[in-house]
Amino acid sequence: MNLSTRQLRAFVALAEERSFTRAAAQVHLSQPAFSALIRSLEEEVGTRLFDRTTRSVELTAEGVVFETSARRVLREAQEALADMRELAARRRGRVSLAVLPALAAGWLPGVLARFHAEYPGIELDVADVLSEDCIERLRVGRADLALAATRVDTPELRTEPFCSDGFHLVCRRDHPLAAKPALRLSDLAAHPMIQLARSSSVRQYVEAAVYPQQLQTVMELDQLSTVAGMVRAGLGVSLVPALTLFHFEHPDLVTRPLPARGLKRQIFLVRRRDRGLSVAAQAMYEHLMALRPDASARPA
Repeated sequence: MNLSTRQLRAFVALAEERSFTRAAAQVHLSQPAFSALIRSLEEEVGTRLFDRTTRSVELTAEGVVFETSARRVLREAQEALADMRELAARRRGRVSLAVLPALAAGWLPGVLARFHAEYPGIELDVADVLSEDCIERLRVGRADLALAATRVDTPELRTEPFCSDGFHLVCRRDHPLAAKPALRLSDLAAHPMIQLARSSSVRQYVEAAVYPQQLQTVMELDQLSTVAGMVRAGLGVSLVPALTLFHFEHPDLVTRPLPARGLKRQIFLVRRRDRGLSVAAQAMYEHLMALRPDASARPA
């Protein structure tokens, strides 16, 4: 059976009007074309749906049963069309993001607030996880877009540059390095270092930049806010990307840029290569790209 909504609308019009002339006018068809449409419907369902006389048109018993189903199908079709129009207009949908924790805590909230104001009907799902987890969530379909410090180009995933940020020394205001005229990586060798865990992209960038030099790591932590607390307590100094400096805004702390070859973190936007973005995810993609963070604009 291959019924069309055009046939169903004609059927409902005739069921309401009980007149071929009035029903044909309602659906904007000539009476011969309308009559042919009703005949084709009855042939398709295999039974008469109307009893016709010279004076009246009435539903048969089968027609009465069919009317309930026809109205339900038309209602569902209209709802489906409305849903698609809502999605196409970016008024509804859902977007899942996997984002590095520092970006998720510092830069992302304001960006998502603007997105939500523009598209209040789009549901947002955010996972603030390390790079490997960002990529894994994207790979298994738990994220539409990922912002990670890992370049991944596979048959499934594609990567494009998003932003970059240089590293800053963080120390107490009374620390000897706070007032040093120019900082070099070699200056850190004599001072205890508080670092993030080896699984973090920050730690990996730092170790790659100082190699083969060894830093005096006295503590490894998972959270930047904890690093800030330990530095304030005078337990050591730390190297962190510019986009994380909001964690270190404290009167007892000083942050200073430390330019060095290779000491610049690259952030990438990763998405599926083998499938397109939903309308909602495309809107988010455009929004993120338009509001990329500019770490160079941060004060030293």
